[in-house]
Amino acid sequence: MDGMTLQGVDTFPKPTARDASTTVRPDERLHLVVDLVREMSLQTDPQDMVMFFRRRVHAFHGASGSVSLSRRGLNHPQYRITRSTKWKEFINPWTDTHRLPLLQGGLLGELLYSDLPRIMSDVRVPESDPAYEHLHDARCLVALPLFENGVALNMVIRTATRPGAWDESDLPNSMLEANLFGRATNHLLLAQQLKRAYGELDHEMKRVAEIQRSLLPARLPRIPTLDIAVSYATATRAGGDYYDFFDLGDGRWGLLIADAGGHGTAAAVIMAMLRTLLHANCLSCSTPGGLLKTINTQLCDRSDRYSAILVTAFFGIYNPQDGSLTYSCAGHNPPLLVDPGAEVTELEDAQSLPLAVDSKAEFPEATVHLRYGHTLLMYTDGITEALNRSGEMYGRQRLLSCVREDVPNAQHIIDCVTNKLLGFMDGQPQLDDQTLVALLVKRE
Repeated sequence: MDGMTLQGVDTFPKPTARDASTTVRPDERLHLVVDLVREMSLQTDPQDMVMFFRRRVHAFHGASGSVSLSRRGLNHPQYRITRSTKWKEFINPWTDTHRLPLLQGGLLGELLYSDLPRIMSDVRVPESDPAYEHLHDARCLVALPLFENGVALNMVIRTATRPGAWDESDLPNSMLEANLFGRATNHLLLAQQLKRAYGELDHEMKRVAEIQRSLLPARLPRIPTLDIAVSYATATRAGGDYYDFFDLGDGRWGLLIADAGGHGTAAAVIMAMLRTLLHANCLSCSTPGGLLKTINTQLCDRSDRYSAILVTAFFGIYNPQDGSLTYSCAGHNPPLLVDPGAEVTELEDAQSLPLAVDSKAEFPEATVHLRYGHTLLMYTDGITEALNRSGEMYGRQRLLSCVREDVPNAQHIIDCVTNKLLGFMDGQPQLDDQTLVALLVKRE
């Protein structure tokens, strides 16, 4: 039945070569035990392990039959039959709970609700007993409660066709064996359920990742005087990094890179919300600072419905006519501007607080001019803060090493950075989303 833990221990086939009076030699018993536990260690499915146990355990016990009980989710005196050697059709108690007989009272109910192990050496079950069909040929039985959280939610009943088939001295070992096997079956069941849950979660995360990536530009725009290339790698299926380009309709282009705090699904949701706000407001706000101020106000208005929103962003407006880039930076890593002589300028003159921190925050602006041969690198901190095996960060200088070479195009810079970054990390896990946008100024 769904959620059951220990009932797999109870089912044994009728012995073919032994009965309860047969004595197993100690050396033979050891061989059988070693063989049994070795094979059990190979099982990955609880039902397979139960079936295997049924085939092998009769070497140790001369049971002629068995029946399993459960009172999980039921009240006294109700119980379910979960397995029985009298059944001609196999029923899986974990998947076919609705098919399990529901009984109450009788000998089995009394034994189950007693929470105690017991051997009945001379028993005859009357036809009026609700479980008579399972016990009609039993002349001796052993009841083994299977405990969970201190309560016998399940029980194994082994039966033999002759009185006195088992001795009281066998009871401690039988109790230990049954409960240990039950716990092993439970662990396999939980592992199976966990694997299934992880599979479902992974499928959902793949869908989230697909949706999130669909929010990024489907293709890079053709912006006059700019050669553009991008690298985007999330730490998990979905991430919170975001880049975008906005055609402002008058020849100017908006350039954006942003990083929602954290990574994973929550960051991806914030990223989607940020994208919606930007696309809704980019044409009505004529300046970078004005756009960031509007977005900040709207995010702050939503902060009571979303916990721990924090977004860093750089937004610039590029005019190909004169090469001007007017920008504002909301707590983001300042982009790096590299001139043909390898001089580096950090665009840090217009820094402010990250978005969604203070509804009254102001976002100053600054302007630089891009000339032929200039390279602008916009990046998230997942690149510069990536760690190698020694705990050392990748850093800004290693990022810049790919720009100081004689690069033919922006894609060359992207390829250089990503290859060097992979070599630097040397197999270390990626702890944060990594986004890099390279813009190389070219002649028209």
